[in-house]
Amino acid sequence: MNEEKKMAIQCLKTSKGQIEGIIKMIDEGRYCIDISNQIIAVQSLLKKSNMLIIRQHLNHCVKDAFLNNTGDEKVNEIMELISKLTIK
Repeated sequence: MNEEKKMAIQCLKTSKGQIEGIIKMIDEGRYCIDISNQIIAVQSLLKKSNMLIIRQHLNHCVKDAFLNNTGDEKVNEIMELISKLTIK
């Protein structure tokens, strides 16, 4: 497993722990702004994890596709993904 995937897994595991903590905060009736701040922190970790996976894809899958003259499909995949990330 490469470094990007290892780092992504660590971010996701941290996110999982934070989400469990957020659920506990809600159950305990904690202050809404504190809960919201924790949700924002989890969103940041999820975004970081996603960027690591995308970087891994570009560095390995897309690079290999271009070396094998099959890069057009990968470009289309990346463009579709960018559309999902930027258009709301």
